Amino acid sequence: MIEIPESQTVARQVRETLAGRTVTGVFNATHPHKFTWYTGDPLEYPMLLTGRKIVGAEGCGAFIDVLLENDMHLALSDGVILRLYGCEDPIPAKYQLLVTLDDGSFLVCTVAMYGGINAFPGKLDNPYYQGARTKCSPLEERFDAGYFSRLWAASKRNLSAKAFLATEQRIPGLGNGVLQDILFRAGIHPKRKLSTLGDADAERLFRTLKSVLREMTDRGGRDTEKDLFGKPGGYAVQLSRNTCAEPCPVCGGPIVKEAYLGGAVYYCPGCQPLK
Repeated sequence: MIEIPESQTVARQVRETLAGRTVTGVFNATHPHKFTWYTGDPLEYPMLLTGRKIVGAEGCGAFIDVLLENDMHLALSDGVILRLYGCEDPIPAKYQLLVTLDDGSFLVCTVAMYGGINAFPGKLDNPYYQGARTKCSPLEERFDAGYFSRLWAASKRNLSAKAFLATEQRIPGLGNGVLQDILFRAGIHPKRKLSTLGDADAERLFRTLKSVLREMTDRGGRDTEKDLFGKPGGYAVQLSRNTCAEPCPVCGGPIVKEAYLGGAVYYCPGCQPLK
């Protein structure tokens, strides 16, 4: 799923690889997906995008925003998989959108569970997109200790650490995937209430959040996710579905997997005690 490291990585790859390329064709879904959402009528996407040049891309929270000339956007939300294929590659049989480019390469958007594929001029009236575009990212300098403290102070004390980080769009693009290593490195149990965390805990969580997301991004995303070219990221996730059968990398104890707040959490009871 797209979270901050992946949106940043794929957007950078689009800028480096596709800036200056012109869209030559847009093809609608060969495999309709009832949990794929579009802005307006997707049958109008060929008219909106064809003939326009790609001028850049931005990673915004859990969105990859491909920028085209004349203020046109192709914004892909969390859940959309974007892949670039070469002119010699076979076209996948199933997709939700395919965009051909003037060098023979083509972009394919597919959705596994759910996702939004949004082509629009100007601005998108979507609260998740607007939040991702306007709120501070932990990768920015302005996401400093003061900003984090204001988020902390505005949150109810009975919230868990996971709920604080990954709900209510407090920090767009920080989801259930990246928070596992953040909380592990900070030594905080995902179910631990904010009321049990002191100033030193909050400061450690802030510093860990910043450093782990920066490391994940600088290494091209997590190894549990894939980039524009279908390659895994270079950051080796410590706690995930791929490592939960292994011992804790710090203390050697067992890693626990539990369902919590709509997704699985992974933690080490020894390193992350529930107080």
